[in-house]
Amino acid sequence: MQLEFHQVDAFSSRPFSGNPAMVYRLDAWLSDSLMQQIAAEHNLAETAFLVKEGAYWHIRWFTPKAEVPLCGHATLASAHALFELYQEPGTAIDFTCRSGALRVTREAERLVLDFPVRRAGPCELQDRVEQALGMPLQALLALPGAQGIQELLAVVPSQAAVLACQPDFAAVARLPGLGLIVTAPGERHDFVSRYFAPSIGIDEDPVTGSTHCILVPYWAERLDKRQLSAFQCSARGGELHCRLEGERVKIAGRAVLVASGRLHLGEA
Repeated sequence: MQLEFHQVDAFSSRPFSGNPAMVYRLDAWLSDSLMQQIAAEHNLAETAFLVKEGAYWHIRWFTPKAEVPLCGHATLASAHALFELYQEPGTAIDFTCRSGALRVTREAERLVLDFPVRRAGPCELQDRVEQALGMPLQALLALPGAQGIQELLAVVPSQAAVLACQPDFAAVARLPGLGLIVTAPGERHDFVSRYFAPSIGIDEDPVTGSTHCILVPYWAERLDKRQLSAFQCSARGGELHCRLEGERVKIAGRAVLVASGRLHLGEA
């Protein structure tokens, strides 16, 4: 059995920057354990699996350690593969996932994610997060989930503080939720961020679309703006063009194919 895969750098117009994702377009679902093994083998932040179900592409995302409920960059990468490699017709692709309906629209050279707003609220873990990051925070918020905290959002004073952050990854992994976002006002962008998720196998994610579902409503209210420029200042880096439209977040970026191949599963 052989499966075709494609590696796409999302939120970038050139190879070896932005955030890489692996994309599998399947005829039918594999077992959860096999998809998890495949994601661990590729060892990228996310591996996306797609199956056509009626008018929708059902999409699932796996880190090297766990399935996650929402992922922006791997959805952008999947849309790029469907449009450019599989000649998906039209200018929009509708996805369905554990977090509901998603849409990716092609607008000139950019792809635009249409994701749900995710609003974070007050959190009382500031002392623990400050110890894990080794720096004081202006504020700490949390995104609630079905089983408690899903994401943590730490606000620091400046872009320089975001860049200087050297977290204790073991301490971050012990915090509740999938990961920890660190954000501040940007110098050339409205805001900047970094994202650490060692508990699911990602010490630092290069560019994270899903965290901007939390970041955009936060900064839109703080800056009194609905259209925002964002930069995730990881080593690879990535620029995101965002706008808040009611209870939806539009996140635009580019993508580039860097590799294609076949996975050999023997007689499986």
